Amino acid sequence: MKNSIGIEVEKAEKLVGKLNQLLADYQLFYQNLRGLHWNIKGRNFFELHLKFEELYNTAVIKIDEIAERILTLEGEPLHSFSAYLKNAQIAEEVGVTDGEKGVQIVLNNFAVLIAIEREVLSDAADANDEGTASLMSDYITETEKVIWMLNSYLK
Repeated sequence: MKNSIGIEVEKAEKLVGKLNQLLADYQLFYQNLRGLHWNIKGRNFFELHLKFEELYNTAVIKIDEIAERILTLEGEPLHSFSAYLKNAQIAEEVGVTDGEKGVQIVLNNFAVLIAIEREVLSDAADANDEGTASLMSDYITETEKVIWMLNSYLK
């Protein structure tokens, strides 16, 4: 049986589960970035303050896109902080003021996100779900570039 966009219901449900995992992790990532943006101190304050803001603005767009993709697949996106905390692999980061530590946290968070994005991409290909595959492919390409840049910043 297929849903209204022609994806097998069982495969769509599996994708919804993984997309909800990604959604939860993006919500924690977003909040970590907000905390870093607000609390960062030191000689790299200005550049990191702006970079963290750029990253959380990108993350909030992805959060909306992921939730809308879940709805397109006829699922229900997680939408409470308790659900995000229960389902996320990314941990809350509190009280971080050191710039290098903040960048390392962002890199660690991106490692979780890109791993889930690759899983979703694989499942989307298996489900013949071009919409989800395209979204994940774009996210992976963008994430890889940001990871490279942040690693270069730390060297």
